[in-house]
Amino acid sequence: MNIALWIGLVVFMLIAAWFAWRYFDLKKHLNQYAHLIHEQPETFPADVEELEDLSSAIASLRTSLNLQLSALNSENARLATVLEQLTDGVLIADANGQVQYANPAACRLFENANPIGDSIAEVVRNHQLIEAWRRCQQTRKTQSESVELPARHQFLQLFAIPDTHAGGSLLLVQDLTRVRKLETVRRDFISNVSHELRTPLASLRALTETLQNGALADPEVGPRFLGRIATEVDALTQMAQELLDLSRIESGQVELVLAPLVPRSLLTSAADRMKMHAERAGLKLTVTCPEDLPMVRADRSRLEQVLVNLIHNSVKFTKAGGEIVLLGEAVDGSVRFAVKDPGIGIPADDLPRIFERFYKSDRSRAGGGTGLGLSIARHIVEAHRGRIWAESTEGRGSTFFFTIPFS
Repeated sequence: MNIALWIGLVVFMLIAAWFAWRYFDLKKHLNQYAHLIHEQPETFPADVEELEDLSSAIASLRTSLNLQLSALNSENARLATVLEQLTDGVLIADANGQVQYANPAACRLFENANPIGDSIAEVVRNHQLIEAWRRCQQTRKTQSESVELPARHQFLQLFAIPDTHAGGSLLLVQDLTRVRKLETVRRDFISNVSHELRTPLASLRALTETLQNGALADPEVGPRFLGRIATEVDALTQMAQELLDLSRIESGQVELVLAPLVPRSLLTSAADRMKMHAERAGLKLTVTCPEDLPMVRADRSRLEQVLVNLIHNSVKFTKAGGEIVLLGEAVDGSVRFAVKDPGIGIPADDLPRIFERFYKSDRSRAGGGTGLGLSIARHIVEAHRGRIWAESTEGRGSTFFFTIPFS
């Protein structure tokens, strides 16, 4: 019994010693593996002695995490690119209202080069927008607000969206200035069309009723009224045609027939077309342009249409005895054409708007016309990659300029 007991004890001791050795050996390898990871975190060996299965599993896990991290970085980069290119401003603020992120559009809209760390109030600087953000923080619901900033001629719309994860908020700011301007242009267009149609239609109705009531049989009144009806119909036809031309030009449906063009010949041709019209008004029409000006590449008929329109306006608003001068000169890689008159001039407040559709100053409304000619001229010149503008002093005349690049 004693011998068996001793044998069992020896066997137990040997087994215990073997397990202890295995324990310390594994611990040593684990410590070495941990040290290796600390020293070289970028490498995870998958064949560590005595730890092949563990090291292989950790290496696989690291590879999987790297793939997920790479995908996350890619998504973040894509999101950052989208935010950088957005025309809408984006601000992200924490629960205390400090800005943590601002895209370039937000910096431009609020004229703040580096808003990070500033408060929402410091960045936005508008009490209505600040109140919308505060309501969002208090109610944890999306809030919206639209404001006009007269000092900067801007219309802004803000959406304050609560951040359910960090307790802060996301502010999306849209610049509606262009949209409001287009709405104004649309309303003005409808108003102007209605105004321009009202006069000839009322005149036609009055003339027709007069003829129906017996004036048609009058040998003097009848033909005169019919002539006035024909004049009003011609005016309506001209308006419809100019509206159609303007619509086609603006939509790009009119193709320019470009060819080399001598500037002086263009001015001379336009002057010849309008010579009799100017003489009937008691005006002199002259051309001043060097023969050796560089040629331009342009659509002759369209540019002649621009010049004829400008000359017609000058004739209409210049008193008898005056002189209208057509000029041509080389300026900064372009030929600058000009129509100069000593007419009534254009008020300074009206000058920036004369190329808008249907726009007329009060003094010019008495002269008739549709108010579309200058708008058509502007689109034709811009289609040639040129620029058109006017300079005028009220009571002392006007000069209309437009440039066409050298061919």
